[in-house]
Amino acid sequence: MVRVMVVDDHPMWRDGVARDLAEAGYEVVAAVGEGRQAVRAAVAVRPDVVVLDLRLPDMPGASVAAGLAEVEPPPRVLVLSASAEQEDVLEAIKAGASGYLVKSASREEFLDAVRRTAEGDAVFTPGLAGLVLGEYRRLAAQDVPDDGPRLTDRETEVLRLVAKGLSYRQIADRLVLSHRTVQNHVQNTLRKLQLHNRVELVRYAIEQGLDAD
Repeated sequence: MVRVMVVDDHPMWRDGVARDLAEAGYEVVAAVGEGRQAVRAAVAVRPDVVVLDLRLPDMPGASVAAGLAEVEPPPRVLVLSASAEQEDVLEAIKAGASGYLVKSASREEFLDAVRRTAEGDAVFTPGLAGLVLGEYRRLAAQDVPDDGPRLTDRETEVLRLVAKGLSYRQIADRLVLSHRTVQNHVQNTLRKLQLHNRVELVRYAIEQGLDAD
């Protein structure tokens, strides 16, 4: 069972999100209203996923995401915010959030985003993914060294689909592979590139232009 912590300073919203998660079969291990409390709780309860609001009374949500990234093992962070402002989105992702969903999303969209986040996907509200990809392209100023790591054709193909935002299941269906085989290709690629998670992998792929059609 996937363990989820909810961080939001509005009690009614926090309780509603926790209830939706519990009804969908997730184990809600904590529901808190402050950033520092969230980081302390993450150390104690070890959630797999943290659903994080950016507007907290004691510290910025991006700072909370950065603090959660230092927890062992680090949880995946899905931001659930009322804001779709470019600055908020990019700041959260740069701080280590795995995905970003606006609060206008439906219950079904939210629960699907939590599931995909738990599986390692980078999940964004439609329209925000393009914003993040564009920013990564802008930041990718350095050239790739000629002696860089060598990926197999299949690893490169999987990496290209990862950069386009496809889930592991979607990649498996497209390439007629098993879900486990896709996971193995991703893990091998992470090891070769000395990266730590799918978010870093997406950044690398975009820097190489692998998200282009």
